[in-house]
Formats: sequence, C-alpha cells, structure tokens
Amino acid sequence: MFGVILLINDIPITAQMPIKYRMVEQLPPDSADLAYYGKKHFWRAGAEVIGFNTGLWAFDRFVQHGDWSYISFKTIKENFKHGFIWDNDQLGTNTFLHPYNGSLYYTAGRANGFNYWQSELFAISGSALWELFMECEYPSTNDVIATPIGGAVIGETLFRASDALIDDRTHGADRFERELAVFILSPMRGINRLITGQAWKHRPTSGRMFGTPNIALQVSAGVEVMTFQGRMRSPYPGGVVQLDLEYGDRFEAKSTKPYDYFVVRAKLQGMKYQPILSQLNIKGRLLSREVLDHKNSSGSIGLYQHFDFYDSDTITNIDKVPYKLGVPASVGVGFLFRDVQRKRYIFDFYAHANAILLGSILSDHYWTDERNYNFASGFSLKGGANIVWGKKRSSLSVSHEFYRLFTWKGYKPGTNLAEEDFHTLNVMGDKSVASFNVTEVRFDYQLYKKLYGTLSYVNKVRSTHYRDWPDRVSSTMSLSAMLTYKF
Repeated sequence: MFGVILLINDIPITAQMPIKYRMVEQLPPDSADLAYYGKKHFWRAGAEVIGFNTGLWAFDRFVQHGDWSYISFKTIKENFKHGFIWDNDQLGTNTFLHPYNGSLYYTAGRANGFNYWQSELFAISGSALWELFMECEYPSTNDVIATPIGGAVIGETLFRASDALIDDRTHGADRFERELAVFILSPMRGINRLITGQAWKHRPTSGRMFGTPNIALQVSAGVEVMTFQGRMRSPYPGGVVQLDLEYGDRFEAKSTKPYDYFVVRAKLQGMKYQPILSQLNIKGRLLSREVLDHKNSSGSIGLYQHFDFYDSDTITNIDKVPYKLGVPASVGVGFLFRDVQRKRYIFDFYAHANAILLGSILSDHYWTDERNYNFASGFSLKGGANIVWGKKRSSLSVSHEFYRLFTWKGYKPGTNLAEEDFHTLNVMGDKSVASFNVTEVRFDYQLYKKLYGTLSYVNKVRSTHYRDWPDRVSSTMSLSAMLTYKF
C-alpha cells in the first residue's frame, strides 16, 4: 500500500475502467534511460538467482529447521534418479508462493537488462536449481510449471509498477521513500539497485524504463455477507477490501511488447475462518492487433497471459470448504470492443478463450498431507461488459468466468489415501472433470466527486464429475456494500 500511495501521487491516473478521469498523453521512456538500464549483465543476474536460492535454503535449514532442507550429495543424486512427482503442498504454497518466488528469479533477469522472454529463462533455471539441488524431497512437477510461468506474470506486473516509482532526479527523503517502495514491490530489483549503487546515484533523467504509463486505480472497502448452499458462512458480515489496477491502454491499436497493458484485481477479507487473500487475478497482454476501426466503434484482438487465484476455508459450523481454484499457467486469445462516447452512455465488452497448462481445483475426497485439491489442465472462457451513464455518474459491470479442468492422472480405484506415503504418492488427485463458474454484477454510483457507492453480487459455482465418487455441486454467494475511491 505504501508503494500504491507513492504511485498515486506521482503518476497521472487514467485508463479504460468503466469510470475514468483525466486523460493524459502516455510518454515514452527517455533514450538515455533505455541505454543506461538496458545493458545486459548475465553473470550478475545469474549470481542473484543463485544467491537468492542459497539464502532461502539457509533460512529454511538454520532458522525454520525444515525437514526438506537437510540436503546432501546423496539427496541430490536421489532427486535426479527418482525424477519429478506431483507434490502435496497447500494451494497457497503451490499456486501463489511458488509463483511469487519465481517472480524474484524472473526479476533478477529483468533488472539486469533482459527482456520479458529472456528473463523467463532465469525463472526456469532458478526453479530447476531449487527443485533438484536445494530440497531433499523429490522434485515437483507442478512447481517447475507454476514457478516460472506464474513468476513471469507476477514479476513483470510488479517490475512495471516499481518502475513507475523510480526517479533518479530526486534526493533526500523523497528518494529514500521511492527506493523503499521499489524494494517492497520488487525486492530483487531493489537489491540490484543497492548492489549497483543505482539507488542513490543522481541522474538528469527519471530512470524509468517504460516512461509515463496510463494507470487507473480504484480502492473499495466495506462489508460483505457470504452464504454457502444458502447457509451463512458466519453470523455477521465481514470486512472486505478490493483493489483494481489497470495499466496501459486497453484499446491501443498495435502492441508487441508484453505487458504494455495489464489489469490486476486483489481482494482481501477480514472474515473469521477465511484466508486474508481470497482473490488475485492478473491479465497481461503479450501482443495485440486492431481488427475493427469504424466511426462509432473499434476493436482489437490479442494474446493474453492469465493468472487466477480464488481461495476459501472451512465454514463456521459446517465442515465444508466452499471452493479453491488456482491457475498459475494460462494463455489465450482475447477480443476487446469499444463503442465511442455518446451523449448518454459509453459501452465496451471483452471476451477471452484460454488454454490452461496447469490449474488446481478443490477436491471433495483427495485430502492428503496439506493438499485438498486436484491438479488439472483444461481451458477457460471469460467475458464481460461495462456501461457508463450520465457522464461518469454511474456504471454497471457484468462479468462471467468459466473454467473446465481435467484431472487425468488419478490414483487407482480402491486406494486408501490414509495408508499412502505422501512423499512418494505421484498423482494429480481424483480422476475427474471439474467446472468452476464465477459471475459478478457490480454497480457504482457517484456520491461526491471521485467517491462512489458500490454494490456487488458474486456467485461461485463448483461442479465435479468423479470417476470413483458421486458428482458434487456447491455454490457460494456474496453480497458487498462498499465505498470506492477512483483515483
């Protein structure tokens, strides 16, 4: 949040959210900054990846005394001999924390002059190094997929956000606050700036590799009531905070640089028995082309990378978990349409079709060690529309997400999971086909200038067809009343 505050104060805010404010020209980066920060430093980037892995292992071994960290030449040899398996860590560990670690490997390359695609190689190498050498547990199949691919999504998003805070022209307290915010948002970049002295070096230009981007930010806070199968999760409403960030121009006619445009949604809950981070969605554009350019409308098609995370926990007085979904590795085609501004309303919509290389979804039966979900692959379909009335007076947004996930490597029928050694059990979970639907309707009404009242309805439905068990369907509904400030 500290970094967000600096971002608000320093960057002109504008983008294609349903209700937007002050449009400004997007400024390109200075050629001097590109020349200075664009130089590639392979050995330094590699040393930072190895150094991070070594430091993390030392913390696990000597501070946490984790049993996985007692490595030797024998364990390394055994890892190579046995090969990869599907592990049984928690959903948050496998589909959020591992991608976050991957973002640090990725940023080591990015901060040392490498582009998006080249930096992905550092994430792949860092993940493989950890899995094969730094743990005495067998290397994880899901980790070597989620860590580098999901790491690139999170890493590039945070790298660009941190870039908007850098200003090499500043001194004193202002400079310290900026560098601290850069370190918080993108730790590996912050470390790299300390190692090279860039954190305090004064230069005649800002030092931003992406110039001045168009950014829209809205923060919503209020209360939320949730039900599961018609029953209350808790006898009282819980607190909720939602952050929506849009970076770049959604309708830019032509784009070939990854993440010149991306959107982020993060949702935090203050509800008993529920995780604090309940939702994280990131959608980054890899490239786009204009396909429609008429007097009253325009449209573009592009290739997008997606990261989706939905988490919940056991409901009060009900021994059931409503839903869990993690999709760290997904890419697909997206179409965006915009109707030009008219006197009464503005309208736009979007549609995405994605392939899911690795996903995970709650299981009703696979409860082994820390895992209560199935790994899977499949596809997702997403769509939505926004309409604004009365010159930013009010807006209505409707969206739907559909995930179809196939768990194709299950355990043998009749297997007693309680008797299996979870260290060697190598399955994706229950052999099954699962669907997950997320429907949202949101209404915003202007109360005073940029302050809006917000009502939100969200319905999540999970249905699973099991090979060895009866089919299961569950639904969760939430209603939120919030105040939203649109920067």
